[in-house]
Amino acid sequence: MPSALSLPALHASHAGTWLRDAGGSTRGCAKGEAVMAVADTPHLVLNAPLVASRLGYPDLSGLDLLELFAFVHPARFCVPTPKGLAHALGLEEAGSDDAVPALLQRAAARLMQTCEDEGWAEREGAWSTLQSLARVRWPWAQVLGPHVRKPERAEKWLFSRLPEWEETPERPQPQQVLLDELEIEGQLERLTGEGAERREGQRTYARGAGRVFAPRSKEKRPHLLLAQAGTGIGKTLGYLAPASLWAERSGGTVWVSTYTKNLQRQLRQESARAWPAARPDGSPPVVVRKGRENYLCLLNLEDALQGGFSGRPAILAHLVARWAAYSRDGDMIGGDLPGWLGTLFRQRGIAALTDQRGECVYAGCPHYRKCFIERSARNSAQADLVIANHALVMVNAARGRDHAQRPTRILFDEGHHVFDAADSTFSAALTGQESIELRRWIVGPERASRGRRRGLAARLADIASYDEAGGEAIEAAVEASQVLPSEGWLARLAEGMPEGPVEAFLGQVRALTYARDEKGQEAGYGIETEVAQLPGELVETAGVAARALADIRVPLMKLGGRLEAVVEDAPDWLDGQGRARVEGARHSLAWRIDLLAAWEAMLSRLGGPADSEFVDWFAVDRNDAREFDVGLHRHWLDPMKPFAKVVLEPAHGVMLTSATLTDRSEAGPDWPGAIARSGAAHLDLQPAIAQADSPFDYAARAEVLIVTDIARGDIAGLAGAYARLIEASGGGVLGLFTAIRRMRSVHGRIADRLARAGLPLYAQHVDPIDTGTLTDIFRDDPRASLLGTDALRDGVDVPGRSLRCVVMESVPWPRPTILHRARRAAAAEREGGAGRYDDAIIRARLAQAFGRLIRTREDAGHFVVLSPAFPSRLLSAFPEGTPVMRVKLAEALQRVAQGVGSAVETHPESEEAVKTRR
Repeated sequence: MPSALSLPALHASHAGTWLRDAGGSTRGCAKGEAVMAVADTPHLVLNAPLVASRLGYPDLSGLDLLELFAFVHPARFCVPTPKGLAHALGLEEAGSDDAVPALLQRAAARLMQTCEDEGWAEREGAWSTLQSLARVRWPWAQVLGPHVRKPERAEKWLFSRLPEWEETPERPQPQQVLLDELEIEGQLERLTGEGAERREGQRTYARGAGRVFAPRSKEKRPHLLLAQAGTGIGKTLGYLAPASLWAERSGGTVWVSTYTKNLQRQLRQESARAWPAARPDGSPPVVVRKGRENYLCLLNLEDALQGGFSGRPAILAHLVARWAAYSRDGDMIGGDLPGWLGTLFRQRGIAALTDQRGECVYAGCPHYRKCFIERSARNSAQADLVIANHALVMVNAARGRDHAQRPTRILFDEGHHVFDAADSTFSAALTGQESIELRRWIVGPERASRGRRRGLAARLADIASYDEAGGEAIEAAVEASQVLPSEGWLARLAEGMPEGPVEAFLGQVRALTYARDEKGQEAGYGIETEVAQLPGELVETAGVAARALADIRVPLMKLGGRLEAVVEDAPDWLDGQGRARVEGARHSLAWRIDLLAAWEAMLSRLGGPADSEFVDWFAVDRNDAREFDVGLHRHWLDPMKPFAKVVLEPAHGVMLTSATLTDRSEAGPDWPGAIARSGAAHLDLQPAIAQADSPFDYAARAEVLIVTDIARGDIAGLAGAYARLIEASGGGVLGLFTAIRRMRSVHGRIADRLARAGLPLYAQHVDPIDTGTLTDIFRDDPRASLLGTDALRDGVDVPGRSLRCVVMESVPWPRPTILHRARRAAAAEREGGAGRYDDAIIRARLAQAFGRLIRTREDAGHFVVLSPAFPSRLLSAFPEGTPVMRVKLAEALQRVAQGVGSAVETHPESEEAVKTRR
């Protein structure tokens, strides 16, 4: 096998474009020439969508090395850059951009060689998948064919190879145990390992965390702990120590809830210190549990493989099928499916392979016994530790199918996000997108719609044929749902020609929202208006829509009653799987009935007195001036009230922990505010509080630079500042923006300049790469920089040299939405007033962003804010002792270039700033 594949290769970056022919000659070329070359002959490329973006040629296609890697090494991650590919394959890195095409040829040869190797670990299923890929015209199929030999025996189909899960008896109620503090410390020492640094803050934190596992003395009165732990305390092992001890002693399950997928991955790794990968019986003691929409749906995959997908999506389906055979748990979002795989195909193919719409048929599915989702649910019921996210914990508590599996001991890591998660979970929205999804769930596919979607009548055909009343209820629900929006509803609203009462209501909402818009429609952003002083016509239309929704809800309730009767008086043909399918249908029905009831309640209040517990508004959602939804929204003024009722009240022990749990006001940590945002007040509960400060020496390892000579609104000046800061730092910059439009503008102005200096620049919403993969690329290359928005402010963990400078374009002021205005007005009645409410939000965002900078004791760097008018009252967001300086850009560049701890004299304004913060 030659060391390089004799196929032409192309590499395009912001620094230029290079072509290498099959004979081994490399040359730089213009973008137009490269486009002509790849249009004529398939070239080796790495990440075709990214190359297409760099060339400005969206129709680019070729032999993408990432697709080949996904075929040869399914369920294995590779950083999707030339350097990442080289490391994954054990090849020498390309020293410069012009050497990348040669690397691509060597990488292709190495992957071909792997396919011929007798020790190829992922050989099983490869030949069969390749035949299928050849039929859907995968560009690699003909090249790869000679290197993948046909097996002597026919390979099993994927759905035959996957193992089945088995039913297990319900886990008994956990024993009531009391953990001794010395036992907790001993467990912590075992987890940290012999010879590990003894951290007193971590030991105190672990002892405090043990309190939430004490037996509960009163019903609806959980042990509640709010624990603030600075970065570097080691809070993960701090709470896993008592959690693992309690699970072992009691035989119960602890749930740890996070907000970001990154922390879920970290928790899975850290938990290996406390639990083995599997118990003696093969069951996993630690399970990562996510919402259904994260997992591969085998029925959707089967449909895609059998003609439901065509063209490029069909190729994706076969590569996903290859991955499914080797996946640890079938998790497509943040699991072992490479995050970049879906983006290679430019369409929402990954989403189409998951259960996005809650239309699972449960035991009616032929793959039910092999289902990744059902396996995860059953594993979590028997697990010692379940790692989940805030939204899933709340949804599971609110409408979980199995009450016996609802968590009673919950540790909310990233606890500062619990309020936002509750705000989203317990809100309601009657919009066009939501109502059309309900119609599809009831009616099924209409017109030329493709896919496996089935309406109620198809999913419950056997029940309808057995139970006459049930069949009539299904027919009534299907008929009544015809009033819901259907395909083309947005265009009809724009033309003023709605069909049906719900579309008519949405049309009125849209018209009124535009009529009351005072910011100018040309801005291109979504617009909203409060529900007040409504015209009579809109109120009347809302009443008609409410009655139409009630006409749908009533037969659904009757159907739920008939399904219950079928289960109680089961016919002979209703076996165990059929019973499980009916139970699943009842659960789905209850969810939709509650949704309809909520919509009716929202509509019935229009035109009447406002409910002080809720905030209602109309909105037209837009993206770059393109409308995508219209509707009525309702949020709790304080979402911790339903959180307290649904999550806290049934629990026995709950901990909320974070490095930024309290507002760092000038007067010190605001514990009353943190308690108010925990939901404790709604149970008349006084939680325990604990605080462990970070052991990091921020005074010596970090500097905050507030740049005073970049005028607000000066995009050219802003872009120039970012470019010069990245050059001064030599890369390693995380740039945070409050507006996508400004971020795109800055990226467009500076990316080429930086690339020519050997400093790659990536950006959210610009590069066709998912956020998780962008972070992986950034982490892997110390000379790369990354621009992004809110998702990067709090979800990035990049220790070491790869992140040495954080730059914020401005003070992260809260968006002046109707919901924010209502909560701000409510805060005006409390101590500190509305101004303090805003300041707390801003300080939290600053603290979270600063927290990206120093992740270990060895980390050092600068935090730069490009704001000439940074209020001094916000400086308390930064850790005590951190030097803060107001400087001109020139001095900021000098300090960034010299690094923290240089011999530069302390800036005279820094002492004043520190005094102000104290």
